[in-house]
Amino acid sequence: MIKGVLFDLDGTLLDRDTSLLRFTEDQYERFPELQRVDRDQYIRRFVELDARGYVWKDKVYEQLVREMDLELSWERLLEDYIAGFRLHCIGYPHLREMLTALKRQGMKLGIISNGFGEFQWGSIQGLGIGDDFDAILISELEGLRKPDPAIFRRALDRLELQPEEAVFIGDHPVNDVEASRKVGMKAVWMKAAAGDTSCETDYSINDLMELADILSS
Repeated sequence: MIKGVLFDLDGTLLDRDTSLLRFTEDQYERFPELQRVDRDQYIRRFVELDARGYVWKDKVYEQLVREMDLELSWERLLEDYIAGFRLHCIGYPHLREMLTALKRQGMKLGIISNGFGEFQWGSIQGLGIGDDFDAILISELEGLRKPDPAIFRRALDRLELQPEEAVFIGDHPVNDVEASRKVGMKAVWMKAAAGDTSCETDYSINDLMELADILSS
């Protein structure tokens, strides 16, 4: 019997692509030094260098400053990103409704996210969902990263669940789906942010409300 649900954050609960675009557009408008460069060119190049979040922004901003000969430091832009991204966070459709439905079903809820502690907590707070979860594990703070099975086991321990009592939902075929299945959990693949990749999984969804339907059945 399923008693708990654990989630990835970026690309699963947080619509990171939309949030990043909103932030980058806002940053461009707030920094006159950036406006020496074409707006669409700056945003397009930022998104390319970001590589769906797998390149940390110090490297992204260093490259942008160098390529575009910007008259401001990459450190200033990075500081602005760390402080301001949380103000532009947007969740996937039906995020709130899905969490409410799972809590009504009596599910324990958790998050396992790779990333920097302060920044990921900022995204969670930006979405307004921190109080909905019984356990939140962020890789920098835990000293472990997905797909290491130890971080999944640690989350299960904190929720007082056995692997067969939990499902994990995420967008990454290896870090989320394959890794959680190896631990003994059921896996749900969030296809909305996964692009054209394929994935061997127990279930797949395009909308978060589908998860509540899967668990209720």
